Amino acid sequence: MNTIAIILINYNSAEYTINCIKSIWDKTSSNLDYEIIVVDNNSKTDDLNLVDSFVRNEKRNNLKLIKSKINTGFGGGNMIGAQVANAKYFAFVNNDSIFKNDCLSLLHNAMEANENYGVCGPKAYKEDGSILPTLDHYTSLSKEFLGRSILEKINPNKYPNRKKEYSNHQKGQFVSGSFMMVKSIDFWKVGGFDTNIFLYHEETDLCKRINKLNKYSYLIPEAEFIHYHGASTPKSIAIKTELKISQLYVIRKHYGYFKFKILLTFFQIKYFFSSIFKPKYWSLFYVLLKGAHLSDSLKQKQ
Repeated sequence: MNTIAIILINYNSAEYTINCIKSIWDKTSSNLDYEIIVVDNNSKTDDLNLVDSFVRNEKRNNLKLIKSKINTGFGGGNMIGAQVANAKYFAFVNNDSIFKNDCLSLLHNAMEANENYGVCGPKAYKEDGSILPTLDHYTSLSKEFLGRSILEKINPNKYPNRKKEYSNHQKGQFVSGSFMMVKSIDFWKVGGFDTNIFLYHEETDLCKRINKLNKYSYLIPEAEFIHYHGASTPKSIAIKTELKISQLYVIRKHYGYFKFKILLTFFQIKYFFSSIFKPKYWSLFYVLLKGAHLSDSLKQKQ
């Protein structure tokens, strides 16, 4: 059994994937026993061939490529990788990431020393060097209606400032899915990623379930990486629609139908008026009007 299995999802972004792998090799201690599992989510042929050629040419026993015949999304792709992994810890890392230091060892050491650390993430930076928040607050009605900044002022213990430059380990409600480490035994105990979710809010849902094991999410600030935020998932109305479908699904799953209905109604009103001024939002409004069902998810269009 390896100490850590690093799982990367490739979807039409081979150059990012290859650079991420190289940075892992460059920054990770040779004393750490790990494997890298790349799951290709049905990329275009040319893109897949680039990753395939790289893996074949490197001929490393701890580097594997799994080819999915459909795009299974973030959670689904990571579940494919996790099912073939053999490690004490899983590190789910976005392929548009570059390690600044030995993140894996630093996260591993922190989790080994603290039994109640359930999910940990390193400090993230944008490519321009600015801080990209690692900690965040669970999706909720209060977060949607009041906003993060008000919640952080009202109750800073429950809602720590996500943009603050922390120097010590900092507990939060969840850590960004761009880079998160979890014990495999805890991951499987809660059922892994919910594959009903195609994109977005997967980490919210996972961290919330791991929290029920009395284990918590922590930022480990001495570990640092660069995240080319959004490089692997360009913005579009379809992606924004997917985000709302996932958010409403998580609200209903964890908080019940009543709160789901309140938020759905709020979004319906909000995007009706948005659509009047920005017609590109009509498609989003239509999905919300129908109830934002999982049947409208991009997952069904693969």
